[in-house]
Amino acid sequence: MTAAVTHGVHHIGLTVADPEISAEFFIRLLGWKEVRRDQKYPAIFVSDGVIMLTLWAAKGGPVHPFDRRSHIGLHHLALQVADQTALEALHQHLVDHRCVIEFAPELLREGPAMHMMCYEPGGIRIEFIWPGQGAEQ
Repeated sequence: MTAAVTHGVHHIGLTVADPEISAEFFIRLLGWKEVRRDQKYPAIFVSDGVIMLTLWAAKGGPVHPFDRRSHIGLHHLALQVADQTALEALHQHLVDHRCVIEFAPELLREGPAMHMMCYEPGGIRIEFIWPGQGAEQ
């Protein structure tokens, strides 16, 4: 097979401790929109207009945080921002709202790309990245 049979990402499903709280992070802090809900699972679907996330409720017993060093699964979700100014403003916005920040905006390798890492309230590690002018994405 020479051509890819897929055409981008339709959605990413994330299991979170509380879909309501995680949805609020994406909607209130990042400006995403709620697409729909499915009370049977339960799940909340949110989107920035390009990518859609399904926020599933963890079920059964105590919730265990993901350890990216020892568990198979999503290491992190990387979301692109428009420019360095947007990245720095987002960092301050998340700090102001007491989000858990792993590291503030910094150069990615030798740059010009920059990134930062935080955790959304459900425990998912989120990277925000600006690829830099003329940088590979």
